[in-house]
Amino acid sequence: MVGRKRVAFQGEPGANSHIACREVYPEFEAVAYDTFDEGFASLEEGVVDLAMIPVENSTAGRVADIHRLLPESRLNIIGEHFLRVQHCLLALPGTDPSGLVAAYSHPQALAQCRDSLTALGLRAVATQDTAGAAREVAQAGDPTRGAIASRLAGEIFGLEVVREGLEDHPHNTTRFIILSREELRAAPGVGPIVTTLVFKVRNTPAALYKALGGFATNGVNMTKLESCMISGQFVATQFLADIEGHPDEAATANALEELGFYADYRILGVYRANPVRAFYKSALTAQASVPAPQRDLAAHLATVTSI
Repeated sequence: MVGRKRVAFQGEPGANSHIACREVYPEFEAVAYDTFDEGFASLEEGVVDLAMIPVENSTAGRVADIHRLLPESRLNIIGEHFLRVQHCLLALPGTDPSGLVAAYSHPQALAQCRDSLTALGLRAVATQDTAGAAREVAQAGDPTRGAIASRLAGEIFGLEVVREGLEDHPHNTTRFIILSREELRAAPGVGPIVTTLVFKVRNTPAALYKALGGFATNGVNMTKLESCMISGQFVATQFLADIEGHPDEAATANALEELGFYADYRILGVYRANPVRAFYKSALTAQASVPAPQRDLAAHLATVTSI
């Protein structure tokens, strides 16, 4: 009998990464790891089949460690998922909310709820994981402590929801990438494609400008460009980029060929763009003409299907 396939995530049961695994791969066994390094290693060693990894959040920006691990690993990106993140303030059953002094959670979650915490007068305390914070609060038994985590984490660890929607922005969304040992590239012509690559420019004047010129001249849109430190050096010559297009398409192929004249590059993944991307484009274009009180990006985002 063949066992269930397994997907790795960082955190404890009830973490937002766990929720993302359940949304995209409900038939898989979701396997928790304390650190991203352990999750990457488990996939590289064949302990799990896939990994669900958060890379950036619409409120708090990019996730630490991922931009170090991705270029170093030989894993492949085969898809992406956007999770609408809703944070709850959790506490021991029967706790008087006015007696809470501190809120414990992962630094990303604390950053996403910064204004709400200030308004509530709660001290932010960083932990390794959102669900782990819920477990620690439950184990401590201290009614002055609260945790910022998912409703699922509260159910798992026996905590009550003191307040829902603690995130500062209603469209608070985290983008996840799905990693595999196999290089499973999407076929060209099946819809919008994202190609993720890492490249190192040569240390010459205007090297980055020249390296990016091919994307402009060939009409290839670059949706993300971020620098990554190499081996602790303070001169950032390595970059992680997302572009719209398939390497087998003429425009993208020409842009990558020109990139190769000025930089060493490696493609990390070629995968179908999540429908949320198209929604954000249309919503942001349209909202300029819509009165502010009528703008509800979160409500529309909830209607967009996942991969």
